[in-house]
Amino acid sequence: MSRLVYTVIFVLCLPLIIARLLYRSLRAPAYARRWHERFGLGGDLRPGGIWVHAVSVGEAIAAAPMVRELLQRYPALPVTITCMTPTGSEQIRRLFADQVGHGYLPYDLPWLQRRLLRRLRPRIGIIMETELWPNLVHEAKEAKVPLVLANARLSERSARGYQRVAWLVKPMFKGLDWIAVQTRAESVRFAALGVPESAMSITGSIKFDLKPNADSLASAAVLRSGFGDRPVWIAASTHAGEDEVILAAHKRILDHQPEALLILVPRHPERFNAVAQLIANSGLGFARRSLGEQPAALQQVYLGDTMGELMMLYACADLAFVGGSLVASGGHNYLEPAALGKPILSGPYRFNFAEIGELLEGAGALQVVDDDESLAESVCALFASAERMRKAGMAGQAVVKDNEGALSALLQGIDRLLVLPAENA
Repeated sequence: MSRLVYTVIFVLCLPLIIARLLYRSLRAPAYARRWHERFGLGGDLRPGGIWVHAVSVGEAIAAAPMVRELLQRYPALPVTITCMTPTGSEQIRRLFADQVGHGYLPYDLPWLQRRLLRRLRPRIGIIMETELWPNLVHEAKEAKVPLVLANARLSERSARGYQRVAWLVKPMFKGLDWIAVQTRAESVRFAALGVPESAMSITGSIKFDLKPNADSLASAAVLRSGFGDRPVWIAASTHAGEDEVILAAHKRILDHQPEALLILVPRHPERFNAVAQLIANSGLGFARRSLGEQPAALQQVYLGDTMGELMMLYACADLAFVGGSLVASGGHNYLEPAALGKPILSGPYRFNFAEIGELLEGAGALQVVDDDESLAESVCALFASAERMRKAGMAGQAVVKDNEGALSALLQGIDRLLVLPAENA
């Protein structure tokens, strides 16, 4: 009955959902394409194999090492990755080209999810992090498709939201065959939502199993060589409301380090032009990565307005501020700069990566800042001490190294649940 109520509400809200999609397409035209896939039609779906759902860019990047291992372990099984956003789609194709099938996940209506599963006929479904939908889970259960929630995370904020609709989500969580949880605290939150202890394992985060790509590091070395001896910091994955703070901080930094260069990387591509205008209005000179420009000596900002190059741009910097944390978005992945040995700065809103943030802060790899003044002070203090930067960078790398192994545990769990065809059994 709870799912029926949910489905009726979803159907009633569908015009609003489509209107929102239209609105988003005004700023990001890619949202206006491939609509049929959102209704379970079309897409490059490869039946009879492994299905992975990664909602957007971050989840696609997190899933990449797992997908590569699955392709090697099960060469006879096709892999299909679904997502929800154009940027996620672009990232999947950039990571895997035609090695995997790909399409959008349909809206969460039972007949659309049923259509997807009939077309895919997956031997296992692997959902990244917390992208769960009640009808999707129910239809997978009906189709006898084992479902894994991989690299699962559940912040206190999200858990409170789920508790408000416990009547709907408890059956959904019980429908999962296995949850690979990142931390003990998150396992407690999942248990409070009805997940049996027997259906959970604390594996850690597969984001710790991050290996910087050699090609990205080589590209970074070439790009960085063009900057000369300038001190360089990066503000990555920034959201609306943060760029103004970061540019104000950079102006403060320039008072002490006139040659300093800021690499500014907005999180969402539909904001690239707006952020470019913001930089121009600030009076700072800038170059755009998308135009193939190299920042001149008198330009103080390099706008990273491309997709799929964040790791490379992190490698070009001496230290990193991770965005989504000066506004209430919850922050983004600290482990990419940590794996590269970069000192890390974060705003106070880091509930998406609270445990990882606490680990890095406790090790001395991460500092929390609140505004443009404290951000500028922290950047200047790090620039002033090469030894301090070296120690913070090494501490971050040590945290990453000490917590590796989640990918191996996740793959073992997938192996146990994967239903193989007779010829591969």
